Amino acid sequence: MTNNVSVITLFTLSGLSGTEKYRIILFVLTLLCYCVIWLVNVTIIVTIIVDKSLHEPMYVFLCNLCINGLYGTAGFYPKFLIDLLSTNHVISYAGCLLQGFVIHSSVCADLSILVLMAFDRYVAICRPLVYHSVMTKHRIGVLLFFAWLIPFCLLLLSTVSTLTLSLCGSHVPKIYCFNYLVGQLACSFSVAHVAVPAFNYTFYFGHFIVVIWSYFYLLKTCRTSKENRSKFMQTCLPHLFCLITFAFSFLFDVLYIRFGSKISQGAQNFMAMGFLVIPPIFNPLIYGFILTQIRNRIIQFLCRKCRSLRLKS
Repeated sequence: MTNNVSVITLFTLSGLSGTEKYRIILFVLTLLCYCVIWLVNVTIIVTIIVDKSLHEPMYVFLCNLCINGLYGTAGFYPKFLIDLLSTNHVISYAGCLLQGFVIHSSVCADLSILVLMAFDRYVAICRPLVYHSVMTKHRIGVLLFFAWLIPFCLLLLSTVSTLTLSLCGSHVPKIYCFNYLVGQLACSFSVAHVAVPAFNYTFYFGHFIVVIWSYFYLLKTCRTSKENRSKFMQTCLPHLFCLITFAFSFLFDVLYIRFGSKISQGAQNFMAMGFLVIPPIFNPLIYGFILTQIRNRIIQFLCRKCRSLRLKS
């Protein structure tokens, strides 16, 4: 591998340097984490799909949130597990761009779906009389279509802007590929590589404003009604917890970009994995424990399985 742009076909991921002694332990823990992610997300997805009483907007959005969690983690964990058992941590140019696209489009879709959930709770609590006329099946389908499409389009634009860069290096100082870090390897400054991410960050900052606005009206409405306060505690609390976990994960990512080179490799890896560990595990667990209907369906299913096993034995 040289610094000649015409022959750069592989990137070296240096995030795992110095972990040779702990590779097996890290592999087992990572595999366990990935299995837990699949278990909790698939449990919620199957419960919502199978139980027709859960075919309501809030649960449909939650189902999509869990599907997105599986989609995003699929872009990281299989490659990371292979790297833990390998001495050469490399990834192809195309694979690098694909990994960056999958992981970050998943993050953007996560926020888009959380915004839809905030909007759903706003209409349900602040405008209950028009809820069923506003949150129709057709409108939910359209909203979800754009919640998936827009992140894909924006990240595709970001990936294309990275693809057009002339690179003078092949060393990525992270455990997975990230468009920003690939862009840092460019031989010359590119306006597109700055303008596209700036637009994306501004666009999704607007999502946060929408969430804050909806919660402002939710809290204002709940102050005057005991029934609305009860609704808020039952359905908005898990959503609020999910937003907090997302915010903390986002903060870790920002801190990595800003201070990554000034801290230890272990701390860098911890911050880099925030989006890939915290939301995919905590989102389904939070909703599974707090939302009564989902919790009851899962408990009923487990009880039926236990009874059938006892009968067989």
